[in-house]
Amino acid sequence: MAITPAPAAAKSPTPSPRSVLRDTAFLRLWAGTTASGLATWALPFVLGLAVLHRDLGGAALGLVLAARTAGFLLAVAVGGVQADRHSPRSVVLCSALAAAVAAPLLAAGLGRSLVLMTAAAALAGAGQGACRPAFQALTAETVDAERRRQANAAMTMAVRSSTLAGPALTALLAAFLDVGTLLLGIGLLWLVAALVPGKGARTAADPAAEPAPRAGFRAEFLEGIREARRHPWFLAGLAGLVAVVALGYSATSVALPMISRDRYDTEWVLAAAMTAYTLGALAGALVIAVWRPRSQGWAAFAGLAAYGLAPLSLMLPVHPVAVVAAYAVAGIGIELFNVPWFTATQREVAPDKLARVSSLDFLVSYGLAPVGLALIAPAIEAFGVTAVLAVCAAACFLVPAAAALVPTARHFARTAPTSTD
Repeated sequence: MAITPAPAAAKSPTPSPRSVLRDTAFLRLWAGTTASGLATWALPFVLGLAVLHRDLGGAALGLVLAARTAGFLLAVAVGGVQADRHSPRSVVLCSALAAAVAAPLLAAGLGRSLVLMTAAAALAGAGQGACRPAFQALTAETVDAERRRQANAAMTMAVRSSTLAGPALTALLAAFLDVGTLLLGIGLLWLVAALVPGKGARTAADPAAEPAPRAGFRAEFLEGIREARRHPWFLAGLAGLVAVVALGYSATSVALPMISRDRYDTEWVLAAAMTAYTLGALAGALVIAVWRPRSQGWAAFAGLAAYGLAPLSLMLPVHPVAVVAAYAVAGIGIELFNVPWFTATQREVAPDKLARVSSLDFLVSYGLAPVGLALIAPAIEAFGVTAVLAVCAAACFLVPAAAALVPTARHFARTAPTSTD
């Protein structure tokens, strides 16, 4: 509620919070997150180069990447519990060091031991998975509430930039370095992610304080689920993510290369659409960093539903520019959802349960993508690409729209906030 100044006092404008980009603690956290993103996106590309150089077979590549995904999914839940139990900073340190150790093990096993490479890939995936919820919780500890939207926008811009810069930088370095050296370079990036971020607020607390007794892992994870259930808007958001990730994203991942080849007879549409999606996401992050919609939850769900334009554009015999434009709009929309979603989670969820609730988000986002990919291809063979794309586009539009009707979804808050953050 606004406070009326005393009559004798001169009105002064409310000071705007200092830019998060001038905060040294946040910049260290951002640098660590960026390094982890570059390492994450570079690894599959480097392993692909190993196939081209005949150091790794196609079947072996699939096994190594599957082990990485399995390690990621297992560690997301564990990392969330440990970040709440101890501190996000300690989990970032340990998990990033684990991923750093995995890099030279991958290099040692390259062309020599598939068993070693598979184990190292699982370790690398575990490090990546445990980092994700810990970084979310560490952001909430490092940045005050007024600047978290800006901080989350900067974080997501780092992730999106990594999807472009990681493979591109790797391809450039591959002209001068062999695959083993590139893998060691990925290990160095993980060392940056481990060592550069500073301490969060909880880490900087009195070290002599007696820690409270903790329940077992299962009990604490279930406690995180109960906390998530206290926020209907969060459960609604997860439902929207299921539709977009498991159906929309998976369908377009399978269909776009096929349609680029068969309908347009060129790889240009595939490359241009994926680039437009990433550039759109960067633009969306810039927009939402400064835009404050009055009903931020409804605006976020509208952005999430915009992904339906991607499968819709692939259904219709449109000009390839329309496909590229649809992917650009989808990229903008996904960040109009992501940034308020992360910010609201950091604001609404109890701080000592934030990492566990964030781990549920990543489990849904990353865990259902392989399931969707495994089911979409057989569905296309059985029903045809147009029918599958139609169902997926409808799900992308309708499920977020239904989620927006859930109580508390309008503002991503249990009670209407006095500000949009």
